[in-house]
Amino acid sequence: MMLVEVAAVMLLLGLLLGFVGAGGSGFIIAILTVVFGYPIHTALGTALAAMFFSSLSGSVSHYREGNMMLKTGAVVGAAGAIGAWVSSGWSSYIPENHLGWMTSGMLFSSGLALWFRMAYQAKRTGNQHNSPLQSRGMKFYASAAAIGLVTGTLSGLFGIGSTPFIQLGLMLLLGLSMRLAAGTTMMVIVPIALAGGAGYYSVGYLDIQLLVAVVVGTMLGSYVGAKFTKRVPAIMLKTCMVITPMLGATILLI
Repeated sequence: MMLVEVAAVMLLLGLLLGFVGAGGSGFIIAILTVVFGYPIHTALGTALAAMFFSSLSGSVSHYREGNMMLKTGAVVGAAGAIGAWVSSGWSSYIPENHLGWMTSGMLFSSGLALWFRMAYQAKRTGNQHNSPLQSRGMKFYASAAAIGLVTGTLSGLFGIGSTPFIQLGLMLLLGLSMRLAAGTTMMVIVPIALAGGAGYYSVGYLDIQLLVAVVVGTMLGSYVGAKFTKRVPAIMLKTCMVITPMLGATILLI
């Protein structure tokens, strides 16, 4: 019965996430722990694994639209998968109460990073964009690997997608445009979520039945919620995008 309730709540949450275009792993973690009482380690593993499905479908869409740099995504994603796999094991050594407020802090930071990304994007609008760093040479591989390892480690440890951090890294270090950064980030999250979810499963912190309830609810809700995105003013949408992870962080602190 609880799984049905989880799916219903995730359906409502999916409406919000689809509206703002967010992965919402932090919000999922907050709901599962605070509302339904699941251990935070289980919530982290479930949220991270759930991102695999949403990111996979998003990656296919971005690829068809030409919004993706495959080699860049492959290098960053491979490094991110290593970081997520390793750090997902580390989380089991962190006490639940400490992990809760640490994850909350990361969600607040994610909201701030998202705001910074929007400001950076606005600053570049109308200006000539720098060409992306060539996908070869030591500088490219070192920068791409650094982005992947850092963001993958954050994702595996705290169960978050690290989307704003990945996009900022792709734009600032590799010179990608916002459009290419958004599409490539979706590709990067796929191996990170898969490796992180597998890591949590290997240490017993992934509930498959709970995962199914979360995925079904959020994906159905997101599909409907996305239809309202173009129906509201841009300033309202941007405000909701920044507030969403911070709201999830606040719930975790309750």
